Amino acid sequence: MSFSLSNRVALITGSTRGLGLGIAESIASAGAKVALNYHGNREVAEQARESLLAQGAQVMLVRADVTDKEQVFAMVQAVEEKFGSLDILVPNATGPQPQKPIEDYDADFYREMYDFFVLSPFLLTQAALPGMKRRGWGRIINITSEVYHASVPQFTAYVAAKGGQIGWSRSLAVELASTGITVNTVAPGWIPTERHANDPQEDKDAYLKTIPVGRWGTPRDVGNAVRYFASEEASFLTGQTLCVNGGRTPW
Repeated sequence: MSFSLSNRVALITGSTRGLGLGIAESIASAGAKVALNYHGNREVAEQARESLLAQGAQVMLVRADVTDKEQVFAMVQAVEEKFGSLDILVPNATGPQPQKPIEDYDADFYREMYDFFVLSPFLLTQAALPGMKRRGWGRIINITSEVYHASVPQFTAYVAAKGGQIGWSRSLAVELASTGITVNTVAPGWIPTERHANDPQEDKDAYLKTIPVGRWGTPRDVGNAVRYFASEEASFLTGQTLCVNGGRTPW
């Protein structure tokens, strides 16, 4: 199978719905064992697990706040104890994403964005790195966003944190390049999920007109990009960003 992940173990944070679940489905379909992470809604998490089990996946469910060091390290330990290793790490969890003028933000929200997109990947990597280094193989794939490249206005907190996540990933990629561990980022465009259910239809219509391929992206499109970066075929790629946005990328 091309891009096979057989005998690999993946942890995807924020993975019981939306983009995270699409990533988990693609990774699982390639043969990997998958750990689904959630923090809030147990019922939704159970539904996601049952869906993957019905598809023949080997899957576990683990609850953790990805911005809390103790919970992150305990989560990684639980995955390694259950499946024997942790080979593929996909920091995907996110918080609220409001768009508003710079005057309406406050410092606490900026810190929250930093916690999700810089602190959390750092904690997850620190927890997973000893095992990856010991085995001489690992994949760290951050889910960023096209908003950093597109300089989206009234989105400064989110854009700043995503820019930090991309810069952190590039630096870490060089640091770990000789260890057999790659670090890359997947930057989706606007892909409607449950999070966007109440977004204005006129905003959706306007964005769709800017997508050259003429259709909306799906969570599985993002998942397939992650699957590629996770595969052996991508072993010579590190420090790269792949925009999954139907050709909108002019950067």
